[in-house]
Amino acid sequence: MRSENLLLPLNKNKKMNYESEKVLSDYLLMHYGEHDQRMPWSFSKLSALDFPAQTVNYFTQKRVALSLDLGCAVGASAFHLSKTSSKVIGIDFSKLFIDTANELKEQGEIPYRFQEEGKHFISATATVPEGSVAENVSFAEGDAMSLPDGFKGFDRVHAANLICRLPEPKKLLDRLPSLVKQGGELVLATPFSWSEEFTQKESIPEGDSWEWLQAALEEHFECVTHADEVFTIRDHVRKFQLGVSKVSLWRRL
Repeated sequence: MRSENLLLPLNKNKKMNYESEKVLSDYLLMHYGEHDQRMPWSFSKLSALDFPAQTVNYFTQKRVALSLDLGCAVGASAFHLSKTSSKVIGIDFSKLFIDTANELKEQGEIPYRFQEEGKHFISATATVPEGSVAENVSFAEGDAMSLPDGFKGFDRVHAANLICRLPEPKKLLDRLPSLVKQGGELVLATPFSWSEEFTQKESIPEGDSWEWLQAALEEHFECVTHADEVFTIRDHVRKFQLGVSKVSLWRRL
């Protein structure tokens, strides 16, 4: 597998939590699994959730030139962005995730397996989403808090479930006005799952996190719409992480 490390230096002090094969298989399943693989139980709409596509669908459907997917993980949202973007750059801190996304881009599909229970695993295939233009997507390792100065003027910026996994989230929020061109679109999704495992204590908001986020963006962005979206990450057939992410679409003023 090939990794493009275009955005050095990385923040070496950040705790690494996404470099295991178990976490990789969990995210491949979340991004590319069949509905009955993600959630085999008949619990309302949970069986049909496709969170990487849901968040991208908050953007308007007009065609644009350049999009950026921050915290792209194993790449599904970046591929979905390519349906309406001439070029997409996907950035993630995890070398394992980026290597996997690049292999999927090159091969079109890759095999993986996920845990059913105990020592029982199920074989599956991750496939580039239908309608995507894989050759228009590039993936690279990078730190969302330390992006190169040349990164600016994107038509769309997407960051799903990233903010509360950054040591200093305000660094990214302060950079967003230069990342998004005037009139461009920003989609943020976050469950505000603050933890000192990921975020420095002094960087965790004191009060309501949604109010904190609005205050950080309101000078340069107009909130077009926002809603609460459920997502799941499967651990095994009888254990799941269930989260509710605040997803918001913003227009750069």
